[in-house]
Amino acid sequence: MEAINGLALGFSHAFSLTNLAWAMLGCFLGTAVGVLPGIGPALTIALLLPITFQVSATGAFILFCGVFYGAMYGGSTTSILLNAPGESGSIITALEGARMARHGRAGPALATAAIGSFVAGTVGTLGLAFLGPVIVDLALMLGPAEYFALMVLCFVTVSAVLGGSALRGLASLFFGLMLGLVGIDLQTGQPRLTFGVPELLDGVNVVLVAVALFAVGEALHMAWRHREGKAEVLPVGSVMLSRADARRSFWPWLRGAGLGFPFGVMPAGGTEMPTMLSYYVERKLAKPEHRHEFGTTGAIEGVAGPEAANNAAAAGILVPMLTLGLPTSATAAIMLSAFQSYGIQPGPLLFQSQGELVWTLIASLFIANVMLVVLNLPLVGLWVRILKIPQPQLYAGILVFATIGTYGISNSVVDLILLYAIGTIGMFMRRFDFPVAPVVIGMILGPMAEQALRQALTISEGDWSVFLTRPGSAAILGVALLALLGPRLWALLARRG
Repeated sequence: MEAINGLALGFSHAFSLTNLAWAMLGCFLGTAVGVLPGIGPALTIALLLPITFQVSATGAFILFCGVFYGAMYGGSTTSILLNAPGESGSIITALEGARMARHGRAGPALATAAIGSFVAGTVGTLGLAFLGPVIVDLALMLGPAEYFALMVLCFVTVSAVLGGSALRGLASLFFGLMLGLVGIDLQTGQPRLTFGVPELLDGVNVVLVAVALFAVGEALHMAWRHREGKAEVLPVGSVMLSRADARRSFWPWLRGAGLGFPFGVMPAGGTEMPTMLSYYVERKLAKPEHRHEFGTTGAIEGVAGPEAANNAAAAGILVPMLTLGLPTSATAAIMLSAFQSYGIQPGPLLFQSQGELVWTLIASLFIANVMLVVLNLPLVGLWVRILKIPQPQLYAGILVFATIGTYGISNSVVDLILLYAIGTIGMFMRRFDFPVAPVVIGMILGPMAEQALRQALTISEGDWSVFLTRPGSAAILGVALLALLGPRLWALLARRG
């Protein structure tokens, strides 16, 4: 009942002309950046972060979530027409989608991807609306020890588990933790890591770091490895689904949505694992007369299922961010920094203190799903033209917008120096395969973890065993330890076996 009342409140605000305009703009921008290879939602939202100093919180987050959902939609276009996934979640879509395009069925592949994204996005948003309040009720029962353990679990999963190398992931995390420590310690009043620079006494702006890593770092890296040449865009044709294609896509849409959402909610879920599982399931469940299409002419089930799983997982990522204040992806980490720009702290009390904002945002996600279906199929010709934008001009524009936006926040030359210094570090991190998401997550959650640690030790009078004697925190720390050591022990046993 709470969810139904909340949705009624949310839709009453979401249908205002202003909020509808923000949703439409976010969907259009998100689809455009999803289509462009290498330009993802994290980079786009990072570039848009300076608007948080001028736009209302509700409008800004409707825009950001529209970009997030739209990028999931748009990524399938690049995968199918160029066989070049712009997002990691679209890699599996390219397996069968590009084969369908090469055999003259790009239109049905794009159509099943768009409709599957709509179905999965709706299922995921329903899950957010009805599961969110339940998680909030459970989270209110947690104390500082449990919150510290949850943040440790988040640190482990986003750095040591999801990346290709645990050492590189943890190095990125500690760099973020170091940035989060810059400034005055609120409990002792002592400056930390300011090196005598007065502008650093207030700390390093999270918005600046996000823009530096995801915009400047990406642009410099793309300029470094740019090679001349144009990719061939396959023809689209009709984007109408035949009755047979719709019938073959229906159950993969639902199965993909059911697989994707739980993985998005989990701290180490992401979009890669559910899309791979969905593809495996659809390949196993395909009818005998259609199995030969997998890996040859392209099977429509291999596009419908993974694309639905991708979008449902994206919706699930918003659940821990809004209810627990835990970002489990780069995009969620940047949105969390936007909340902090408004002085809003996501977590269990967010649904009570900012109920109008949260429910308007969730209602806008339903509206954005409808808008995205309307935008994706009729405007596919426009998205194809966007693919032809030369990359040098594209990334030069990104650098210009990043510089203007950062300087507009504080009018500080020190911030510009930090922007390009951290951006250069971000370039080398990409060059040597260091993940950048743990930097932002460590910077945001580091001070929160420190505060939770200090509160837990104050309550226990300095007894460190409080993290093991409380069942909740002990269980969460055990899961974190298993996530950190489990894959290495399994690999060691496999080698000996």
